[in-house]
Amino acid sequence: MTAIMTPKQEKKLFAQKGTTKAPKAKKSKYKNIRVQYNGKWFDSKKEMHRYQQLELLQRAGKIKNLCCQVTYDLLPTTRIGGQTQRKTTYIADFVYWDIEKDCEVIEDAKGARTDVYKIKRKLMWEILGKEVREV
Repeated sequence: MTAIMTPKQEKKLFAQKGTTKAPKAKKSKYKNIRVQYNGKWFDSKKEMHRYQQLELLQRAGKIKNLCCQVTYDLLPTTRIGGQTQRKTTYIADFVYWDIEKDCEVIEDAKGARTDVYKIKRKLMWEILGKEVREV
């Protein structure tokens, strides 16, 4: 004899075992949506739109050497109280050379200014002497 469970009984059984039928997709903390453009993935639509603008500027000859997701080391790996603390890095959304101003520009497409971002932005200035421009 085969036992048939109602959906309510099935849900109760899975809840008791600590499992679920199918995991739900995790929502983004800041409501951003990952998007793909020209084979590149961007963490938000805002970041993708800024990349498109920078691409146009590069084609027009106003900027050059456009790079995405450039990593800067802020603090090295250290040992504190016998525990290894991993290095602190900052990942810039875009880095390029502004031809008119003759300088490197580091940009971050920000929707929400988190506390961690604020600290890393200050460290970029204090340690590396580089200013992060928010767009």
